[in-house]
Amino acid sequence: MDKALYDLMDWAGIEELVYSEASNPHNMLGAHMTEAGMLVQAFIPTARDITVKITSTGKTYQMELADDAGFFAALIPRKTMADYTLLVFYDNGTLGEIHDPYSFAPQFTDADLKKFEAGIHYGIYNKMGAHPMTVKGTAGVYFAVWAPCAMRVSVVGDFNLWDGRRHQMRKLGESGIFEIFIPGVKKGAVYKYEVKFKNGDPALKADPYANYAELRPNTASVVWDLNEYQWNDGEWMDKRAKTDTKTAPMSVYEVHLGSWMRKETKTDDTGHVITGSEFYNYREIAKKLAEYVTEMGYTHVELMPVMEHPLDASWGYQVTGYYAPTSRFGTPDDFMYFMDYMHSQGIGVILDWVPAHFPRDAWGMAQFDGTCVYEHRDPRKGSHPHWGTLIYNYGRPGVSNFLIANALFWADRYHADGIRFDAVASMLYLDYGKNPGEWVANIYGGHENLEAVEFLKHLNSIFKGRKDGAILIAEESTAWPKITGSVKEDGLGFDYKWNMGWMNDFLEYMKYDPYFRSHHYKELTFSMLYAYSEDFILVFSHDEVVHGKGSMAGKMPGMSLEDKFANLRTAYGFMMGHPGKKLLFMGQDFGQLDEWNENVQLEWELLDYPIHGRMKEYVKELNHLYRSYPALYKKDYQPDGFEWVNCMDSANNIVSFIRKTDKKEETLLFICNFAPVLHEKYIMGVPFEGKYKEIFNSDAVKFGGSGKGNPRMKTSREEDSDGRKHAITVQVPPMSICIFSCTPEKAVKPVQKKAAAKNTGKRSAKNTDKSHNKKPSRTAGAAPAGKPGKQDETGQAAQIRAEGNTAEPERKPADVIPLKKRTKK
Repeated sequence: MDKALYDLMDWAGIEELVYSEASNPHNMLGAHMTEAGMLVQAFIPTARDITVKITSTGKTYQMELADDAGFFAALIPRKTMADYTLLVFYDNGTLGEIHDPYSFAPQFTDADLKKFEAGIHYGIYNKMGAHPMTVKGTAGVYFAVWAPCAMRVSVVGDFNLWDGRRHQMRKLGESGIFEIFIPGVKKGAVYKYEVKFKNGDPALKADPYANYAELRPNTASVVWDLNEYQWNDGEWMDKRAKTDTKTAPMSVYEVHLGSWMRKETKTDDTGHVITGSEFYNYREIAKKLAEYVTEMGYTHVELMPVMEHPLDASWGYQVTGYYAPTSRFGTPDDFMYFMDYMHSQGIGVILDWVPAHFPRDAWGMAQFDGTCVYEHRDPRKGSHPHWGTLIYNYGRPGVSNFLIANALFWADRYHADGIRFDAVASMLYLDYGKNPGEWVANIYGGHENLEAVEFLKHLNSIFKGRKDGAILIAEESTAWPKITGSVKEDGLGFDYKWNMGWMNDFLEYMKYDPYFRSHHYKELTFSMLYAYSEDFILVFSHDEVVHGKGSMAGKMPGMSLEDKFANLRTAYGFMMGHPGKKLLFMGQDFGQLDEWNENVQLEWELLDYPIHGRMKEYVKELNHLYRSYPALYKKDYQPDGFEWVNCMDSANNIVSFIRKTDKKEETLLFICNFAPVLHEKYIMGVPFEGKYKEIFNSDAVKFGGSGKGNPRMKTSREEDSDGRKHAITVQVPPMSICIFSCTPEKAVKPVQKKAAAKNTGKRSAKNTDKSHNKKPSRTAGAAPAGKPGKQDETGQAAQIRAEGNTAEPERKPADVIPLKKRTKK
């Protein structure tokens, strides 16, 4: 070796590189100006010979082998730096010309590093991970990863034969970030990080910020370019930003893409099943799902986690690739198409997200650099005993930044219309799922996770600052206050909270045989005592149809499917009338009989049976009704949008209530009968005098019911009932919900029997004068003279009557008695 070159060699540094223990290889590798000229050094273990080629002149300089491990050096007589390439003759006999990866500057600025260290680099996903780009006219991929306690980090993949010595990364100061730009690497390249721990042990790790990953069971990350897809949903995004979801309809269809609908599996030439062949691609399923959702009248779909996860049985809730849509259904571009297409069909997409915990897979984020990077060091804080997973260290800026930026990422890069936070309760409480001695109190001695609370407030504040109409939803099962309260008022700042209390109480009520329901009536009405404490979404989610809980139809009482489905229709109808947005899990809208199984598609074949087809039509009409009447959604979160008419008729298992807006004519009247008893003449108070038309009846024949109901308009009369001055008499079908539209109008006062006898029951088209001298139409619900209404009494109805749960008693005809004096006995 030339003496001048020899004297420039840093032999200790060379040894550090050879043993792949350098945290800043750029200090040696690449080109550096010295007094003697431009020193170029390269470490390529598989090279037999390397020549430096000056780009501007084409002149070449042979490099000398300084270390048999593959360390080469050349001293080029120049006074200024010059661009160059390396002509590499490999030990397998091939020749290649490459750009030196150690000749490029970092893509991180000092401002980037400071923001990340403070936990406020909200666009960190544009820096971390693998990003195809062109630097100094050279195409390649920029890699960056956070591993603060690692001795050394390298990028490995097919492009370097998975040799961790080849592309050792540069650590940027004390930030813990390692980075490198590798020319020639392209979209689709498979890679991992080889992280060498302080004790010298190496570990292969998937990229926490990767935008794509291999299909399970493989675990490597994949390079992808998220900037290539051309979006077409500008009109949707503009409209979304101007929409107040609190006063708009929201009926959400919860979907697990892997089991909503499946293909038949394919096999290879050897007869083995091709992994993943059972799944539809994002593009294929987009059209099928949008068609179904549109037909059924849902406004949104909520996808169970599509972030990359290794285990199908986790349903996506044990995430290893937070920045990558799962490869089970295609590429990131395919998922962008999915989102784009749903928006083109007027359907919003909410994504389930898991910031509460992550799995322990050795190739994942657990012990990422040999220490607890993302999780707490103390297992009493960092381990979740029930799920066997790890809990994030929310108080560490790099961790909170990773999660905050991730929520923003899905809204920014994939145009998500909402993010639903899973298992928020497990984040808020230090003792969640733990026994005494298994958790550590906070600084005040309490069990509140103060770091998680601050994290949630921080994330929600930044997310809402975007003002783009995307929403944040909390699945939180406790009574923690102000989940949807403003951060400025010490709330957590979510837009919505799942109403787990209502769901549990209502399903508890519904599971009882109607004979016993009167003793559990409070479980039906209790939710309205706290309905406005949060902005709730009413949910029948996937959690209610797994682990032995049975399907929604299976939860209902009854000896026959007809009985069960009648109960289910009533339950869904009551849910639609109750204040709050709505969510229903897939398969439950056509009465799937079995529990949900993630390994097979829904039981679509059941739709060949009329009873299931009628249930589907029922939910479809219910959804379309919901979207058509503002009273059902406009004032979900304003107490003056709901009034009880009667919430005390426990004997009959009946409740009645009003949904309304600021427009009187938009008022809707509900009566819900949770017993299989027909009430021929049930008197109920009404909000004002006028006409009442039944617009929906769950007992209609087309839905599988008995066909009882109120086909004719009901006109109110002056009568004290349910604490109101006006009333109507209606037929209440067994096990049903009936909805009436309300048209304000002066009530017609009764006249003498003689005049009434001449009444045909129909108002003349010419009779527009509302004076009391005109002939009135027959008062709604009043029995004709000599034909008293009588309730049929058979089966369970008779049994309920025997216990004192009487139906409407038989009434005598009122000849000349003013209607206002008629009272319910």
